[in-house]
Amino acid sequence: MAALKYAGLDDTDSEEELPPGWEERTTKDGWVYYANHLEERTQWDHPKSGKRKRVAGDLPYGWEQETDENGQVYFVDHINKRTTYLDPRLAFTVDDNPMKPNAKQKYDGNTTAMEILQGRDMSGKVAIITGANSGIGFETAKSFALHGAHVILACRNASKANEAVQRILEEWHKAKVEAMTLDLGSLSSIRDFAEAFRAKNLSLHVLICNAAVFGVPWQLTADSLESTFQVNHLGHFYLVQLLRDLLCRSAPARVVVVSSESHRFTEIKDSSGKLDLNMLSPAKKEYWAMLAYNRSKLCNILMSNELNRQLSPHGVTSNAVHPGNMMYSSLHQNWWVYTLLFSLARPFTKSMVGEWCFIPLWIISKMH
Repeated sequence: MAALKYAGLDDTDSEEELPPGWEERTTKDGWVYYANHLEERTQWDHPKSGKRKRVAGDLPYGWEQETDENGQVYFVDHINKRTTYLDPRLAFTVDDNPMKPNAKQKYDGNTTAMEILQGRDMSGKVAIITGANSGIGFETAKSFALHGAHVILACRNASKANEAVQRILEEWHKAKVEAMTLDLGSLSSIRDFAEAFRAKNLSLHVLICNAAVFGVPWQLTADSLESTFQVNHLGHFYLVQLLRDLLCRSAPARVVVVSSESHRFTEIKDSSGKLDLNMLSPAKKEYWAMLAYNRSKLCNILMSNELNRQLSPHGVTSNAVHPGNMMYSSLHQNWWVYTLLFSLARPFTKSMVGEWCFIPLWIISKMH
């Protein structure tokens, strides 16, 4: 039976249509060959056109290539829980000597993280992502893991982090992903995390400072610092300092700090124009949640810029990134007013389900 019939498509008179009794298959490295079941033989040339072809691009999301005991390549669809010997990429083949395609890829607001990473092999790379049990952090962790990276989900809530790990493993059972406890609101927890990670004797190629709180009421951490400032900025600053030598030894490496355009609506100078660090951890009567968040995001950018200045000569670059205007996530959940505002804006925002691409774009662009 022709491969087009296997694919559920109608027969045509095209020269690409296979004669009765022929089947189209692929080798492990992507070459297309043709099996004649009537004569029990195979050949590289298409039986009608005489062309030699290769499949184009990566396997679709959720697919994996395996080899059976006879050395025959087959394909596993992890999403639909099925296997097939028909390569799902056979609809996208190229001739043996195709014209060189335009290497410049364009991205827009609809581009997904998986599309950004298509064709990228992150095998051997180790990434730490803070706040990776949900939202932006989870989608980034999943995208990295599905492209071969060893991903550490660094989260305050261990049970939620483990649930996130299982969700990734359900999509690809071979993913290298694990959860580690990290509470950015505790300097001792940050030290413990850094020591535990070092004990694994791993490299560190990517550190994504993603975790943040938004709209929380005034409260002090165990270290007597205002919580928004410590969780969003100071905790990440301390984490980077504890791991910076490891980043340098693993170079080329990347630090990505998730900031926000809201940093533009504040400053940390007093009326005379002098730097006022008291603004970063204000007393309760001087606290405004939105302003505290804006200041923490400004500190993120200042940290990233200085970190890049200090470490780029050692092969470690740092970028601060704005994840998008009114990106819909769970960040707003701490106060009902913010929840209402985000809900009203929901139809005009981008979802979390595999669509956030900016961090992978920054990291992967020069990773190799």
